[in-house]
Amino acid sequence: MKNLLAALLFLSLPFFVSAQHNKGRNTEIEAYKVSYLKEKLELSPEEAKIFWPIYNSWQAEQGALRQERRKNMISFRKTTEIEELSDTQVETLINNELNFKQKDLNIERKYYNKLKTSLPIKTVGKYYRAEQTFKKELLSRYKDTKKS
Repeated sequence: MKNLLAALLFLSLPFFVSAQHNKGRNTEIEAYKVSYLKEKLELSPEEAKIFWPIYNSWQAEQGALRQERRKNMISFRKTTEIEELSDTQVETLINNELNFKQKDLNIERKYYNKLKTSLPIKTVGKYYRAEQTFKKELLSRYKDTKKS
């Protein structure tokens, strides 16, 4: 019995190490993003008191939605997996993805409205531009890391 427990623990170790590594990487990316946004937005102390609670709430809501998506998603990245599913199952997967995108858009609209009623619209515009440039920079850094 002890040997079985030890074997199960040993076999599950890579899963836990991988999850821990991904969590650390996500935390690192989020810290970099916050730093990047602070630099690009140049918020006054008053604006920062308004912006950051809205931003944090937004990120938490989107994170919960994405976690729900991962939990409920059946991966069909490989064409062979699609071939093994029924038409109804494929249609359900596609509809689930469209529903996720709609929920994500609804969240974005909700927080856009909160931002635009709380901050100058140009500050909101800077935020959206900074989000786009951050994604490009992150992809560029990832590509550079892959090359080396």
